[in-house]
Amino acid sequence: MNVLVDTSIWSLALRRSGTLPEEDQSLVWELSELINEVRVVMIGPIRQELLSGISSKMQYSSLKKKLQFFEDLPLTRNYYERAAEFYNLCRKNGVQGSQIDFLICATAAEAKMQIFTSDKDFLLYAKHVPIILYQPRE
Repeated sequence: MNVLVDTSIWSLALRRSGTLPEEDQSLVWELSELINEVRVVMIGPIRQELLSGISSKMQYSSLKKKLQFFEDLPLTRNYYERAAEFYNLCRKNGVQGSQIDFLICATAAEAKMQIFTSDKDFLLYAKHVPIILYQPRE
């Protein structure tokens, strides 16, 4: 099964691994394994989040080049409409989240993928919307 990798995991992987706590290093290792297994899925909004806020042109170009290895899953109207449904449902149940988080949830649900994230908000979303969170191997 393919895995939609959230910005939080990519961000860990893009830091210097020597400065990461052991738990985070294991998440980076897991991402590496998923990449080797060709199971990683990227969407445009996550790519945008990763590239946003980089002040150095050289760092921006380097990251952009690395990310070009991953094709974006095309997002159709269904994904956006489902994201709005998820947002409304979660909000009705007292759970707040970002538009991109709900687009990630909708994409994963529609495309039948798991979500690999370290963002605890997704645990709250999972109580109300049909998403499956990826569980790293031991």
